[in-house]
Amino acid sequence: MGAQGASVQMQTTEGDVQAPYWRPATRVAFRFCFVYFSLYCLLNQIVTSLVPLANVDVPDLATLAPVRPVVLWVGAHILRIAAPIAYADTGSGDRTFDWVLVFCELIVALLATAVWSALDRKRTNYAALYKWFRLCLRIGLAGQMVSYGMAKAIPQQMPFPLLTKLVEPYGNFSPMGVLWSSIGASPAYEIFAGCAELLAGVLLVIPRTVTLGALVCLADMTQVFMLNMTYDVPVKLLSFHLLLMSLFLLAPDFQRLTDFFFLNRTAGPSRQLPIFTTRRANQTALWAQLLIGVWLLSMNLYGGWVSWHSYGGGRPKSELYGIWDVDQQTIDGQLRSPLLTDYGRWRRMIFDLPGMVFLQRMDSSIARYRAVIDAGHGKLLLIDPANKNAKSDMVFQRPKQDQLILDGNMQGHKVRMQLQLVDRQKFLLVSRGFHWVQENPLNR
Repeated sequence: MGAQGASVQMQTTEGDVQAPYWRPATRVAFRFCFVYFSLYCLLNQIVTSLVPLANVDVPDLATLAPVRPVVLWVGAHILRIAAPIAYADTGSGDRTFDWVLVFCELIVALLATAVWSALDRKRTNYAALYKWFRLCLRIGLAGQMVSYGMAKAIPQQMPFPLLTKLVEPYGNFSPMGVLWSSIGASPAYEIFAGCAELLAGVLLVIPRTVTLGALVCLADMTQVFMLNMTYDVPVKLLSFHLLLMSLFLLAPDFQRLTDFFFLNRTAGPSRQLPIFTTRRANQTALWAQLLIGVWLLSMNLYGGWVSWHSYGGGRPKSELYGIWDVDQQTIDGQLRSPLLTDYGRWRRMIFDLPGMVFLQRMDSSIARYRAVIDAGHGKLLLIDPANKNAKSDMVFQRPKQDQLILDGNMQGHKVRMQLQLVDRQKFLLVSRGFHWVQENPLNR
């Protein structure tokens, strides 16, 4: 599908490349790719990732007018989707809105290709447009690779499992939760994967290493796409398109790669033409591309550092940080009476993130509540997120560092609990670490 792939026949005179001739199929393929990839990159995070400002949320253009009303109308009237189509950012890239958007982009690209082909039948090539389109596409792809790569190289995309994950039954994990926890439990592997993505992004920015960068990107995105497909990670659409973009960049070198890897032939030089016709202009373009690469790396590095201290391994911890087992509990003075219906029978209280507490019941289910902790006065306020009027006022004492006593009122009942801090190092996932020498495998 590359404009200068195997189907391109170059007409030369005295060794100089003259106007190239593109076969009809190549011209049609380029028109479609140009329209489709342009729409896809402009309307989602690929273009916004080129402005990687920390703590600044730049909305995707697809969620704004005039695109959003069109997508919603197509979903309701063309695809007959009865349920309301939400477009709010949820962290998922596979919302109904995203699938309808891709459908719209595909239809527009097909129609535009047909009209373009009918009106521009006599043109023999799009060599000039292809050079600029290729440049924009690889910069957009590089932005994604640097963004996702930095989020792993500074391991905060998949942080080390929260305390709740250490006590939650494995069978309650979602497939995505399994993937996130397993990679987060091995920061070294996450850093390695991030560096591989960063490498692809850097190589894509440098003109002479674009082919190698596209190959590394293809390998990275093949793995990511398969993980998304097999662990139900809602980034399937994006990872698939990044994979397609890698293939598009590799298409002009298909014959060279085939000669080198499969036919044991000498791979000829690249036939990619420079952007400009003068050396000075091309040197300026090179420096501009390198500056873009520095911009992407530096801003994503800063954003990654901020994220690491916000919700990664360097994040603040709760004043009562730890997993607390409930040793003894009384309700209205009764030691073994059934507990409050809304709360069930408490097994543990887990303080991890600031302003939050997790309550684990005897059936191992976990509920999350807001927590306002006044350590100076020994006060704890629990707020049910589903019902902000349901508040529990308690006071706490900490006779020892690993002991906690709570007294207070919960929904009109007098509650008293004695809790014991669990040593986090007793969890094998935390303490096991890496071993060069192992007499027997420890697979538990």
